[in-house]
Amino acid sequence: MSNLDTAIIAGGCFWCTEAVFRDVVGVTLVESGYIGGTKPNPTYKEVCTGTTGHAEGIRVTFDTDVIGLPQIYDVFLGTHDPTQLNRQGGDIGTQYRSAIFPLSDAQGAEAEAAIARWNADNGKLAVTTIEGLSGGEQTAEWYPAEDYHQEYWDGEGQRNPYCLAVIPPKLMKLRKSFQKYVK
Repeated sequence: MSNLDTAIIAGGCFWCTEAVFRDVVGVTLVESGYIGGTKPNPTYKEVCTGTTGHAEGIRVTFDTDVIGLPQIYDVFLGTHDPTQLNRQGGDIGTQYRSAIFPLSDAQGAEAEAAIARWNADNGKLAVTTIEGLSGGEQTAEWYPAEDYHQEYWDGEGQRNPYCLAVIPPKLMKLRKSFQKYVK
């Protein structure tokens, strides 16, 4: 019997982050979406303007008998650049921020520990924020992205020049630094 848990993270373009986590052992579902903003039910076009406050994120469902939340956060921090404020490479704006959206106080504590580990291991400071938790409850609303964004790398993404330039290096980081967590 599986023990499923969920984590919500934002590390730049959700196509890129989704592609990485679809290759992680124990991950049963990855959904791209929007979180951390003020506009209900935002569209991709609205989020891209940077005016809604949302980040492009992913909601990861994983089997805790196979991989734990600390490892999910470690893979997240290790496969994007958590030192870039409101950007990942050429993607610039608050919608591309590095953020963790804990679903409980325990997830918030794990997020703090993961960022501290990353800082200690890398000798620099991550600007990754921990957002959307107040009084032990998640306060940031999750909005799934439009259908055409789901599983993007497996379909359209492998014909998209942007994705072809950005996603393979992230997948290489996953395979090099987190080999035991690769499917």
